[in-house]
Formats: sequence, C-alpha cells, structure tokens
Amino acid sequence: MENKDTTDHKQSTDTQLPDNLTADAPQASTDELTTDEAVTVNGGEPTDDNDEPVAQEAVVDSSSREIAELKDKYLRLYADFENFRRRTAKEKLELISNANEGVLQALIPVVDDFERAMQSIENTNDVTALKEGVSLIYTKLYKTLEGKGLKPMVSKGEPFNADLHESVTQFPAPSDDLKGKVIDEIEKGYYLNDKVIRFAKVIVGS
Repeated sequence: MENKDTTDHKQSTDTQLPDNLTADAPQASTDELTTDEAVTVNGGEPTDDNDEPVAQEAVVDSSSREIAELKDKYLRLYADFENFRRRTAKEKLELISNANEGVLQALIPVVDDFERAMQSIENTNDVTALKEGVSLIYTKLYKTLEGKGLKPMVSKGEPFNADLHESVTQFPAPSDDLKGKVIDEIEKGYYLNDKVIRFAKVIVGS
C-alpha cells in the first residue's frame, strides 16, 4: 500500500508541469537569445560593426573637401599675383619711357624763347638788346632746371674730393692754403636733388 501511495504522489507532481517545460527550460531559453538581446538584457546597447568604416569615409570626404578648397585658394592667389606682376612690369616700362616728359614740357617754353631770339638776331643790329634777351633766356632755363631739382656744385676753393671732383691736371698752388684744393674749375658739376649726376672737372693745386 505504501508503494502505491508513493507512486501516486510522484505522478501527481509530474502532471502539475506543462508538457513543453522541463526543469532545464530557463537555461535553454537563455541560450536562444540573440547577441543584441543579450546585450540589452545586461544593460548595454547593441553596436553596429559598420560604424567604423562609415566614420573613416566621412573623415576622408572632409579631408578631400578641405584639400579642394585650399587648392582653389592657392590657384586664385597665384592668378592674382601674376596679374599684379604683369601690371607692375607694364607700369614700370611706361614710367621709364615717360620719365622725361615733365622736364621736356618745362623746357618747351625756353625753346620758344630761343626761336624768337634767333629771329630777332636776323632782323636787328642792336647788340645790347640781343645780350639782354639771351640773358633772360638763360635765367629762365636755369630756373626751370632748378625747379626740377638741378643744383650746381660749388668746387672752386674746396678741398679736392674724389666723390665729387674729377682732377684734370695739377698746377702749383698760388698759396700754401690752396695746396690739395681746387684752384680752378673747367667744367661745373651738378646735383639732382642730393645725387651727383655730373662730376666737376677741376684743376688741383699742388
């Protein structure tokens, strides 16, 4: 009788479980989870294996755009510089070719005065009037050149200076204080502003 009761109790216990569940069911259920589900259950977030290639491609695209922009800026800057260089060269040539324009314009009235003086020479015998006319023309010419920066060099009585003077010859000095100095001037020297444009040809006392 005892064995029968024990057998009946075991059978009732087995019938209380559903047919599709066993004692190992929880373990089997866990094994069937996917990777993303397992990560989610454990508190994480699923990752995409393709994220890294996408990020690298974005960096490459950004670098390519930056390189293209820098190249465009370089080409524009180079073109601007070439235009500036050509324009400067053209202006320099024009400046050289027209450098004497202002001086020549200032000298034209003096040339007109000389032409009138030459006509007067043919029609008059008044030497005094001719001398006065020539003197006036000379003064006008001198003032015109002086207005353009031309200045005569004072050499006579000055110590000989190789930076300013060209010694033609040497004569015995008339006095001791004139030894090594300019005792006579054969051809006057000139400055243009502060630059020597013609050396004075002089005689130096020895």
